[in-house]
Amino acid sequence: MEGLPDAAAFATKLKNTLIQYHSIEDDLWRVAKKTRDVTIWRKPSEEFNGYLFKAQGVIDDVVNSVMDHICPGPCRLDWDSLMTSLDILEHFEENCCVMRYTTAGQLWNIISPREFVDFSYTVDYQGGLLSCGRSLEWSEKRPEFVRGYNHPCGWFCVPLKDSAHQSLLTGYIQTDLRGMIPQSAVDTAMASTLINFYGDLRKALRKA
Repeated sequence: MEGLPDAAAFATKLKNTLIQYHSIEDDLWRVAKKTRDVTIWRKPSEEFNGYLFKAQGVIDDVVNSVMDHICPGPCRLDWDSLMTSLDILEHFEENCCVMRYTTAGQLWNIISPREFVDFSYTVDYQGGLLSCGRSLEWSEKRPEFVRGYNHPCGWFCVPLKDSAHQSLLTGYIQTDLRGMIPQSAVDTAMASTLINFYGDLRKALRKA
């Protein structure tokens, strides 16, 4: 398959990378943005000349429902205001695929629409789920989009210890938007985008 020689090995390496991020000491993170119910941190990425962002907040729903909304599929398009299209290009098993998706322009279109082709993998994790992804160098490109690149990223969703109907959702994102954009604009957009992601997700789950 193009850009992906061994799906199982790729998935295992990706999962282990995300678990490694999840164990980074708290004092290595710096708060980038905070609201009443979501905190965004960042630290320099080891993958590219940008930041690894960490997002965390409590969601008032059970793990499976939360992750059904986040994982690749038509449901994601219904609520994620940044995502404008999503197509599954390759399906390996129920929990493993290659997807292509596009995002809307941001910061008054200083950041133009982007296209990504990502490997996505979902696996059990400590009584909850981990959904992780990484971009592939896919040769087929559409001229109307700048091709962005997601370095290893993912979402951990586990039941809240004292409240089984609530979930702790923690995300790790490091996106290279590419194109001619000042890094400071990317950093500003990323923190705000992650805050909005939690708000959009909560609204969608209340309607579900």
